[in-house]
Amino acid sequence: MLFLSFHPSLFPNSYSRFHISSSLPPNSNNGHNHQRTSPSQVPIKSPTPPWMKVPLLLQPHELVDLSNPKSKKFKPEKHELSDKALMGKEVRGKRAMKKIVDRVEKLHKTQNSNETRVDSLNVENFGGYLEILKENEEVRSKGRMPWEKDEKFGFVKVKREKAVTAAELTLDKALLRRLRNEAARMRTWIKVKKAGVTQDVVDQIKRTWRRNELAMIKFDIPLCRNMDRAREIVETKTGGLVVLSKKDFLVVYRGCNHQLTTKGSPSLRTNHYEMNRVELATKGDICRVESNHSSSETLSWNADHKDSISTGIQDVNCQLVNGSLYERETERLLDGLGPRFIDWWMHKPLPVDADLLPEEVPGFQPPFRLCPPHSSAKLTDYELTYFRKLAQSLPTHFVLGRNKGLKGLASAILKLWEKSLIAKIAIKYGIPNTDNEMMANELKCLTGGVLLLRNKFYILLYRGNDFLPRSVASLVEKRELELKSRQLHEEVARMKAIQAFSPIDEVPLDTSTSGTLTEFRKIQTKLEDTKSVNVDSNIQLEAEICRLEKELKEEQRRAFILNKKIKRSERELSKLNAAWTPSEQDTDLEIMTDEERECFRKIGLKMQSSLLLGRRGIFDGVLEGLHQHWKHREVVKVITMQKLFSQVINTAKVLETESGGILVSVDKLKEGHAIIIYRGKNYKRPSIKLAKNLLTKREALRRSLEMQRIGSMKFFAHQREQAISELEADLQQKKEIELREFAN
Repeated sequence: MLFLSFHPSLFPNSYSRFHISSSLPPNSNNGHNHQRTSPSQVPIKSPTPPWMKVPLLLQPHELVDLSNPKSKKFKPEKHELSDKALMGKEVRGKRAMKKIVDRVEKLHKTQNSNETRVDSLNVENFGGYLEILKENEEVRSKGRMPWEKDEKFGFVKVKREKAVTAAELTLDKALLRRLRNEAARMRTWIKVKKAGVTQDVVDQIKRTWRRNELAMIKFDIPLCRNMDRAREIVETKTGGLVVLSKKDFLVVYRGCNHQLTTKGSPSLRTNHYEMNRVELATKGDICRVESNHSSSETLSWNADHKDSISTGIQDVNCQLVNGSLYERETERLLDGLGPRFIDWWMHKPLPVDADLLPEEVPGFQPPFRLCPPHSSAKLTDYELTYFRKLAQSLPTHFVLGRNKGLKGLASAILKLWEKSLIAKIAIKYGIPNTDNEMMANELKCLTGGVLLLRNKFYILLYRGNDFLPRSVASLVEKRELELKSRQLHEEVARMKAIQAFSPIDEVPLDTSTSGTLTEFRKIQTKLEDTKSVNVDSNIQLEAEICRLEKELKEEQRRAFILNKKIKRSERELSKLNAAWTPSEQDTDLEIMTDEERECFRKIGLKMQSSLLLGRRGIFDGVLEGLHQHWKHREVVKVITMQKLFSQVINTAKVLETESGGILVSVDKLKEGHAIIIYRGKNYKRPSIKLAKNLLTKREALRRSLEMQRIGSMKFFAHQREQAISELEADLQQKKEIELREFAN
């Protein structure tokens, strides 16, 4: 029995060894004992192709080393080969493992040498010790493992800390846990609509607190987008504590010391306002609100005192101690403009409630405006875009909900414009019949500003390039009054001088007013009247003239392009027409009687087979079709789809001339016109193609397309010419009107 054993080598470059041994006893017939052969003389089993069933045993020196396919030379000193080496399928991992082993050995050697060097050094030689450590670090950094990677620095997203609520600061943990468990099981809630937390919502919450200590509230837009602000509004208006917030729901706890009046109406005497000092943490900024029992008792929630109540609540809510710089600057900017809007659905600071401002302001007038020299009051497109982008980062200054009676808001805007270029006004949600266009137009008329943007959410007003603050406007007006008084004084002095030097007995003549104040005032009045009356009409007239000139130029350009295309098509059509030379009509025609003509006409009309003449017209293929029909019958019926009868007659004559037949009749049919042609008594079928002077089928199609193109382009060119003439007449009329106005 034979045994095949494999002995893998320790290193990847060495070859595997095959040993074949036999378990049979030595042959007794042999005269000598069986001698053990050396491994180099043992035959090796080599790989065989699939069609060989007998194993192939070769001597080691007869094998070829294929373990290194790059080396072409034979290396006889390496006799031991593996099956994988012979088949050329070396494992890739061997090279990588060898590199790893070599690097590890090198790293061990460097570490051992460095350790010996450090031990041999003296401790006092501290500088040399540092140099050796530095070299050791360099060696370690250079001799890193293949799986080691460079450290990459990345920005870790810091999770925002959860804001601490007033309920977490004041209530006991066990009580808060019990309330949150009960709140999670609640399924009935109070709906807060777009108008926000109104007095009706507060009354519903108080009625719910009479039966249960918790009340669930569901918010609609816009408060559902900022639940932190919704929580502040609810706690401020109801005096309760929010114990649970989930999505667009809030659960409000009425408080431990909640009491009801004798009539059952809710009171504001709650634990939240009885505390002397409560720390509220919202968005990382901690503010303290101090109130006492007496101030809370004086508050009332009657509908007759809504304005005073909202003003008092916002005064308590808006006293920020440690606000951000952005909030402090906005508060300083809005200070003194009016009461704040406590139902504001965005982040603080709170804007001014424009509905609480007075509708009428006695003595209000639009501001005095004066444009600086070498500048225009009209904004360019670039400036308009710049101011719109600038307004995106600005805080909201006012919140408006009514359409008319905006003089109080206009006066506040004028006061704001002394510190800010742009006034940003938000439109309230849930207010019926709000019209942002009416709001914007009235504010524009009252303030004289420039409307940057108007939609259903915001109104942006720019103060304008000609805006003057109050102090500057008063100085300018004062200076103009002084100038007028000086001019009047000079005029009085001039009149006195004229009267003093004129003789007494002479009749006073009309003196010239050139260079006097009267002439100046006349010119100024005339110019002002002209500007005020004709400025709009002149602008519209100039715009109309500019529009007509632009349209005329465009129509002329299109007409020029059409004419060029028509000329190009005419050149192509002339080339195709030159390739077609019509034949001359034969003078010796057969004579046909009326009876024969009528007989052939009836025969032709009754014929089922016919020759259809398409858009290509008459070409060589049509004549071949005629002769093919005349091969079997004497008469041929040609049907054409041409509309005009004159074109049909011309086609019939051309067919008669080119074919050599006799035209019988031209009749109107349902599908078109029928042209009946008789072949003649002496007809002989031609042996060769006769229509060499006609166009081919491809050329006939090109000719038809060019004719159609020329016809359509001429039609459009005629339309362009009419439009150009009308525009020129209108433009001439507008220019005459402008000249007359300029002369006047």
